[in-house]
Amino acid sequence: MPARSSFGTYLRESRLKKDHPAFSVRKLAGRVGIEPSYLSKIERDEQPPPGEGTIRKLAEELGEDPDVLLALAGKVPTDLLEVIRARPRLFADLLRELKTMPDSAVLRIVREVRDGNW
Repeated sequence: MPARSSFGTYLRESRLKKDHPAFSVRKLAGRVGIEPSYLSKIERDEQPPPGEGTIRKLAEELGEDPDVLLALAGKVPTDLLEVIRARPRLFADLLRELKTMPDSAVLRIVREVRDGNW
C-alpha cells in the first residue's frame, strides 16, 4: 500500500491494474450498487469515500484487503470499533505503544497472540 496515497487514487489504480473491460467505472459501479459518476468522483477525490458496506464491496470486487481500503478512507471497521469500545483505555494504550515499534516486532506480537504462545 502506498504510504501517502489517497483513497480515491488507490482505488483508481487498483481498478486500472485489472486492465479488463469488466473493471470499467460503469461496470464496477454497477456491481457494487453505486452510480458510475459517483465512483468516478470518488476516484478523483471530488467526493469523500463511501460507507463501510460499499468499501467492502469494492474491496471484494477488486481483490483488495477491505481493512486497507477502510484505513485509506479514514474509517475503522465496525468489528474493530466493537473491540475498542469494550476496553477503550486498554486499546488506546496498546495502539500508542505499537505505533513506534518496527513491523517485525508487531508481527511477532500478533503471531504470539494468535498462537497462544505468550
